[in-house]
Amino acid sequence: MPQARRKTPFSGKAKKQQLQAKKQNKTLIMNTSSGTNTYDVVSVNYQPNRSRGRGDANRYALKFYRETDEELSMKKEEALKSLNPVPEKEMEIDPTDFFPKEISFPKRPPWDFSMTPAQLDAQEQRYFREYIQALQSTPHWKEMSYFELNLETWRQLWRVLEMCDILLLIVDVRYAGMMFPPSLYEYIVKEEKKNMILVLNKIDLVPASVVAAWKQYLMKRCPGLRVVYFTSCPGYNLTGNSSDKAGLQLRRRKGRQRMCAEGATKILEACKDIVNAEVDLSSWEKKIKEETDVEFDDEETEIGETILEKPDTTFYTHERYKNGILTIGCVGQPNVGKSSLMNAIMGKKVVSVSRTPGHTKHFQTIFLTPQVRLCDCPGLVFPSKVPRPIQILMGSYPIAQLREPYTTIRYLAERLNLPQLLRMMSNPENDDTWSPRDICDGWAKKRGYLTAKAARLDTYRAANSILRMALDGRICLWLRPPGYTDQREVYETCDEIKYVKWVQAITKGDDMPSSSVPSSDTDERSGNGSSGDESADDGDDDDDDDDDDDRTEMANKFAALANDD
Repeated sequence: MPQARRKTPFSGKAKKQQLQAKKQNKTLIMNTSSGTNTYDVVSVNYQPNRSRGRGDANRYALKFYRETDEELSMKKEEALKSLNPVPEKEMEIDPTDFFPKEISFPKRPPWDFSMTPAQLDAQEQRYFREYIQALQSTPHWKEMSYFELNLETWRQLWRVLEMCDILLLIVDVRYAGMMFPPSLYEYIVKEEKKNMILVLNKIDLVPASVVAAWKQYLMKRCPGLRVVYFTSCPGYNLTGNSSDKAGLQLRRRKGRQRMCAEGATKILEACKDIVNAEVDLSSWEKKIKEETDVEFDDEETEIGETILEKPDTTFYTHERYKNGILTIGCVGQPNVGKSSLMNAIMGKKVVSVSRTPGHTKHFQTIFLTPQVRLCDCPGLVFPSKVPRPIQILMGSYPIAQLREPYTTIRYLAERLNLPQLLRMMSNPENDDTWSPRDICDGWAKKRGYLTAKAARLDTYRAANSILRMALDGRICLWLRPPGYTDQREVYETCDEIKYVKWVQAITKGDDMPSSSVPSSDTDERSGNGSSGDESADDGDDDDDDDDDDDRTEMANKFAALANDD
């Protein structure tokens, strides 16, 4: 009888490599072939499985197609080429260019109560595979950027769309046209016969004229669409100077966050117009009034009562205003501020917030009042032709997991004067022109970012830092709707400006974002930014203006609208 094969030594290092290989295999959920190309789907925010019971920590992980090594090498070579500043006119975007009619989002296939969970799961899995294959057969496939490939995340969207009476679509006003998928509007308004409210969030980051221009453009493009303004950083929630001498935004929050009563009022008015007294919204109105009148001497003051409902994963047929309750679904891409909006409406922290895309794993149901409940859907990226650099600046893709950041740095630097904003007066290569690599090297040298072993300039860390500042609004880039440059004076003097200022809680003495563009160089075109905990360079803080903050406290926040001419 032959002897058994002798066991070979198996070191701890080999075991570690084996575990890493298994982990990598788990992140690849499918390999799809299109001609001679193979597309790997990778989980960009995979975490070690810390499951409890039968759960899976990575069930809702974001999944995107992985870039090829050839694409990365080409982009790294481009990073050494000089910047070509872009004129303001080219910063106008036409959303129809990024959402062709052939590209739609996956919709839930038909189902009935006679189907078992296994049959329903198999049907949805089969539908999603066919949906991806259909996209690959379109002529736009090669131009498409990152979009969500995790079926579990789309199931959360389907659930919220089923439950809601009104869909609240939140977009970042800086990139409003690239975050508003027309297919979602068509599905909700025309197929499901439900109402949609578009929320232009983060309006404190851009000039009021740009906000008004986006509202006018989107309402004209989508008849019947209600558009409201919102910011979780109104004037009374901020403290300190708004920017430094170079133009970098430095706004900071102060104390406990208060309800953003102005933005909440605009959403309430839109909802009241829709429900038409079929639901009693007086409790919501009372909650806003109480928050407006309360004095915040006590930092622990809370208004009203919050009820978090256990996630309901069963299936049911939608019933309009069931049990006299208005259900509002909150949908949007990652990092548009959905959770912050819900916290700002509540006047307290009820939903966890993070800059990391995919932080919200599943939809959460929260009662704003006994008659109004909110459903917070996980942020997901809709299929589109939005360029990847913009997606990264929007926060749709985790910055920390970028394999090549220079393309995004180039897009940003060709539209803003980054060397001036970051106070880098000399090129590290002593050259007359700047390249994306030069900017990253200069920032790494200025901040002291060095690699651990060789002590070389850590350009990747520098690029990561710059992109995070852009995501947070400290380096602020915004895109304009079509025709904005030619009609700038019209938008700057329109009546809508006073409503934008009211939601921002801006008084006449406050600084407003400047929408003027220097005629010479492509200087900073930023608005009043969001919260930032540090300046561009910790060592240059003494260069900032020491003037007292011009912001005046308003005894009544609603007086801004009445006092504005």
